[in-house]
Amino acid sequence: MSDIIRRDPRAEWIARNRLHPLHAAMQTQQTRWMGPNGLIRKNPHAIAAGFIGPAGLKRIDRSGAQQGTGVGGRRTAAAEVQLPLHQVPAPAFYIAVVPDMVGGRLSSHDRDLLGLAHGLAGNDGAVLAVVFGEHKESNFSTAGVDRLLVLEGEAFEGYAPEQLVQGLRAVDNQFTPRHWLLPDSRTGGGELGRRLGAALGERPATRVWQVKDGQCIGRAGAGQQDLQRAVPRLILGAAECAEPVSDTRHEALPVELSTSVVRSLSRIEDLGSVAVDPATIAMAEAEFIVSGGNGVKDWDLYHKATAALGATEGASRVAVDDGFMPRNRQVGATGTWVTARVYVAVGISGAIQHLQGIGACDKVVAINMDPGCDMIKRADLSVIGDSSAILQALIEAVDNFRSVGQRDAA
Repeated sequence: MSDIIRRDPRAEWIARNRLHPLHAAMQTQQTRWMGPNGLIRKNPHAIAAGFIGPAGLKRIDRSGAQQGTGVGGRRTAAAEVQLPLHQVPAPAFYIAVVPDMVGGRLSSHDRDLLGLAHGLAGNDGAVLAVVFGEHKESNFSTAGVDRLLVLEGEAFEGYAPEQLVQGLRAVDNQFTPRHWLLPDSRTGGGELGRRLGAALGERPATRVWQVKDGQCIGRAGAGQQDLQRAVPRLILGAAECAEPVSDTRHEALPVELSTSVVRSLSRIEDLGSVAVDPATIAMAEAEFIVSGGNGVKDWDLYHKATAALGATEGASRVAVDDGFMPRNRQVGATGTWVTARVYVAVGISGAIQHLQGIGACDKVVAINMDPGCDMIKRADLSVIGDSSAILQALIEAVDNFRSVGQRDAA
């Protein structure tokens, strides 16, 4: 583990953004060091947000220290700083958000929607997140959630849209939100939002990509036209409808319904999940993709690793041109634009066309020998090392995990 280089992209972004409230806290504190000739050097620009020039004017520090790249390194642990806490002790109103929570965690689409809710709530309102069933999310506070309502129970498990709508109607009766926000997605939010609109008698604004000055703009006409209308009570937001919350920390206080939600007799029967071969999933719809590039030397091992992980295979243009992968598996601007929740790039340096194609992926993991390549800079998690050794270690880890699970089940 000592050879693995770990980065904190969020801390690096804060260190580059001088307008962020935590920018100064992320900078190096070292002001002197020993030069190559043994002389002590001093950093004359080591003032939190710049330095005072000879004319008494404040200047921007371009020495590298303000960017965290000077001698002494940068702070990479997000735990070293605390975002300012945003509190709403007595909310004047609520903005209710129902995130998709695919895989039990907030997606980038969900975070965009919470950013929009935070803007609508202002300083007097509170953002109420309504989550169904068990979840794995631990960062509701940094996503902009002021109040968290978790509705659990067998009635909300599986595909049960009628029961979900009944639960949301109970939330509407108790909290009377000023606005309802749901993601206009194919993973449940779009359907649930339209069902909720029919149940509440509200006409929703769909595919909304901007809300400003009491007006909202949504896509129409197969994405070729924009429709503008007054902001309704029910909004189905598109991806990137707002900037996610990044500069405040919220309380995420748990709340409960005052009345229980009675299970209704559903007209829909959920027969459970159906196993799908990852190789048959279209690249544009795959949620877990492992792509191989020029750095993959053992393609048989690569195929074995993707099968063990249950991932959909992808490739860079170099791998396709060399004949190792078919053309329909090429990822990038010249291939397929993907929106995977997890994208693993094995031996891919990160050409601009490839980075464009993975721009909408939630989490990117890079496995590469070059710590300075563009894919490493883009990745949320980077592993520096030989791809064959790392893929073999992944296969062994998966086999061990499954064998332990089988022993526990026995």
